[in-house]
Amino acid sequence: MTEPQPSRAPEPVGAYPYTRRVGNLLFLSGVGPRQRGQKAIPGVEVDEDGNVLQYDFESQCHAVFQNVRYILEEAGAQWDDLVDVTVFLTNMKDDFPVYNRLYAEYFATAQPCRTTLEINCLPTPIAIELKCIAALSSQG
Repeated sequence: MTEPQPSRAPEPVGAYPYTRRVGNLLFLSGVGPRQRGQKAIPGVEVDEDGNVLQYDFESQCHAVFQNVRYILEEAGAQWDDLVDVTVFLTNMKDDFPVYNRLYAEYFATAQPCRTTLEINCLPTPIAIELKCIAALSSQG
């Protein structure tokens, strides 16, 4: 029997699973750009009170897409299995052009439905979070 591989996805920030399978659908909880075992957020500089001084949105996008990929793979799914992506941005005006460009690169072949919303804030000082649904093959 093969030992399970350690997770590459960041730890959830609350009491919830990263995935929940119902039939052939795999629901992912909100995924941000944090990296496993680290409190720092890629590209984010905060002051001693936790206020964001500056952030590199492109770094956060790459990290969140990688985290989604890790979670999908650990659940037995693939990037191309994604059928729906809901994106939460904290600064639509400034960040949407970068996000849209990177999204087009990451989803060049897979074309899930997409909804993008601007929200006031997220639970940690991140600028992007993805909520995804994948459709899995009948195996598994």
